[in-house]
Amino acid sequence: MHLKTFSILPVALAIATGALAPSSVSFATTKAPKHVTQKKAPAEASGPAPVAGETAVAGGAPALAAKAWLLMDFDSGEVLASANPDEPLPPASLTKMMTSFLVEQALRSGKLKKDDLVTVSQNAWCRGSSTESCMYLPLNGQATVIDILRGIIIQSGNDASKAIAEHMAGSEEGFAKLMNAEAQRLGMKNTHFVNATGLPALEHKASARDLAILARAIIRESSEYYPIYAERDFTYNKIKQGNRNALLYTDPTVDGLKTGHTNDAGFCLVTSSKRNGMRLITVILNTNSMQARADQTRTLLGWGFSNFEKATPIQANAVVATPKVSFGKADTVAAVLAEPWSVTVPRGQEVKTSVQIKPDLEAPVAKGAVIGKVVAESNGKPVGEAPLVAQAEVERSGWLLRIWQHILKLFGK
Repeated sequence: MHLKTFSILPVALAIATGALAPSSVSFATTKAPKHVTQKKAPAEASGPAPVAGETAVAGGAPALAAKAWLLMDFDSGEVLASANPDEPLPPASLTKMMTSFLVEQALRSGKLKKDDLVTVSQNAWCRGSSTESCMYLPLNGQATVIDILRGIIIQSGNDASKAIAEHMAGSEEGFAKLMNAEAQRLGMKNTHFVNATGLPALEHKASARDLAILARAIIRESSEYYPIYAERDFTYNKIKQGNRNALLYTDPTVDGLKTGHTNDAGFCLVTSSKRNGMRLITVILNTNSMQARADQTRTLLGWGFSNFEKATPIQANAVVATPKVSFGKADTVAAVLAEPWSVTVPRGQEVKTSVQIKPDLEAPVAKGAVIGKVVAESNGKPVGEAPLVAQAEVERSGWLLRIWQHILKLFGK
C-alpha cells in the first residue's frame, strides 16, 4: 500500500502557540494509509458575541465569545460562573464523554474486560473521510476494548464509538438508550443523545451544565481510567494521532477531558484543571475556532483560580451539635462530620454555617448513622452542605426506663 508522510513542523508550531491545526489525523507523526486525507482548516467565522456570565464574585465574570459556558467546582458540584448553562446545544464529540463513561462503567463492573475483542462492522468502519475523526479500525477486523477506549478519548474516533456501541447494545440506537438512561441517573436534565459519536442529528443536544455534571462523574467514578483523558497521543494501526485538547500541551495542571467540533456545534471544549488542591471544570460551547476554545478556557480557568478559594467551615474532629435522643440509655449524642469538608467560595468572603438535625431522634442510634446536616452559606447564598453523623452508639433503654421517659416527655420534661 502506498503511504503518505505527514510533516511534524505544524505540530511543533501548534504546541508552541497553544493551538492545534485541525486535521482528520491530528498531529500525525507516522505514515498513514493512502485513504487518510487531511482536513482543510475551516475559515474562522465571526462567532457568537461575548457573553458575560452570572457569578457571586464582585465585579462579575469574564465575557466569553461562546454560545454557552460554565465553571464548576469539582468537589461540591457548585456552578461558580456560567452563561446560558441550561440551553440544549449540539455537543459534537463531547458526546463521546458519555460513550467512554459507559465503557468505563462496564469495565469496572466486569461486563467488559480490557482484552475483550470488538468487531468492526461495515456501519462502524471509517472510510477515511476528511470530514470526520477516525481511529482507523480495519473493516471486519477486531480491536481490544482498552484500545477502543483510547481511540474514543484521545483520537475521538467515530469508528471506535460506533463499534463499541454495537458491541455493548447490539446497535447504535440501542446504545443511545443506555446513554440517555445514564444521563437521567446523573441528573442531566437538558440532554438527549441520538448517537454515540456526536455527529449532527436534530434531537441530539446537551447543555453546558449537563456536560460539566458528566465530566465530574467521569473524574469521580472512573479514577482508574481518568488518566487516559490526559494522554497526549495514541498510536493504532501504525497511525499516531495527538489529543486535540491544546491545553494538555501548554498547562501542566490540565488533565482532561474532551474536544468537539461540527459546523452546527462550533468548536467546543470540556476541561478539568487542579491547582493547589482545588479542581475546576470548564465547559465552552460553540466558539469560532480551535484557538478560541483554548484561549477562552485558559481565561476562565485563570479567572476561576484567581477569584475562588477553598474554605474549611468546620474541622473534621469538631463536635457540631449535641442533639437529644429519646428512649436511649444516653440522653444525647455528639454530631460530627462524616469526613473532612471544604467549600469553594469567592476569595475573602466569610462562610457561615447552620445545623439541621433530624426531628424526634430516637434510640437506637448506630455509630456513624446520619442524624442531620450542616449547611454553609457565603454572602447569603448556599455554597455546600455535609452530613452529620453520630459520634457514638446510643442503645435503646429498657422498658421500665422507657415508660418513665414517656411520662417525662408527656409532661414536656
